[in-house]
Amino acid sequence: MAQIKTAGLSTVYPNGVRAVDALDLEIADGEFFALLGPSGCGKTTLLRTIAGLEQASEGTVTIGDKDMTATDPGRRKVAMVFQDYALFPHMTVAENIAYPLKVRRHPKPRQREVAERTAASLSLGGLLERRPGQLSGGQQQRVALARAVAVDADVLLLDEPLSNLDARLRLEARTFLKRLQKELGITTVFVTHDQAEALALADRIAVMESGRIRQLGTPREVFGRPADTFVANFIGSTPMNLLDGTVTDRGLAVAGAILPSPTDLPDNTMVTVGVRPEYLALEPGGQGITGTVSTVENLGVSSLVTLECPDGSLLGLTVREQHEPAIGSEVTAAPDPGRVLLYDKESGALLSS
Repeated sequence: MAQIKTAGLSTVYPNGVRAVDALDLEIADGEFFALLGPSGCGKTTLLRTIAGLEQASEGTVTIGDKDMTATDPGRRKVAMVFQDYALFPHMTVAENIAYPLKVRRHPKPRQREVAERTAASLSLGGLLERRPGQLSGGQQQRVALARAVAVDADVLLLDEPLSNLDARLRLEARTFLKRLQKELGITTVFVTHDQAEALALADRIAVMESGRIRQLGTPREVFGRPADTFVANFIGSTPMNLLDGTVTDRGLAVAGAILPSPTDLPDNTMVTVGVRPEYLALEPGGQGITGTVSTVENLGVSSLVTLECPDGSLLGLTVREQHEPAIGSEVTAAPDPGRVLLYDKESGALLSS
């Protein structure tokens, strides 16, 4: 196994676009690391540059204790699973799994032995003679993983491997993938635009935008204290509330209400107030933000309630099932005081509290 380091890494396309921009990153040996961000943020380019499929324009890539910046992909001891799985349709499952060993000229008995052992570990033992067209999407995904695992690589690179699965299979594959990675103990870099996948799977997450990392941390850190309003907007199955606010001598003025201020900023400082719907609770007659219920969205065991506040802003909060207020009613939502975040109005950066 091996750690991965990049130093000043940039990947610039011929048209001048800096897909990865002067990036310094360290991924620990055996870590499950997620690269998360919207389309075009540079996460897949970074993955491909680590793999050697894209040439670094500047900086270095180190795997283990070796500088791999100019090393051919086949000599980096990395395995990669692509979004479309890239299985050979004319080959059987066994032949697909063993293909990397065939390329390396391993003896045929060795190829078969590794294919059978790897397939058995991924519950594919009864499918070895089938072809990809005879498999479900989840089975094809496991064959692609088996092929990657079979080469005994130091690093496993996953480029949105779950995106072609339906919702139920994606959840099953997510659980399977996390268990497999822990069993193998292999350094894994997982690219996704799905924040739920990143939060569920990763030991740490790098949230990317425009070729740069906006925040690096554990899932709990990234969810609980987004470093800026970009991350706050991107992370969370229900969007974080981001409201205009002002620090006054009476407290924090926001959405027509006065709340306790979490900082000692000077009076009249204009801020963006961030609070997640999950950290708001209905408080009949209590201190909080009052608004009129405009919509109620069923999320299963909870509902997302949207309030229209006196100043015209919208506030979302989650409530338990069967505790939803009636549409058109006036209610008060109180935030958990320790969960209110303030962001700089101009830069969007998190203000210390």
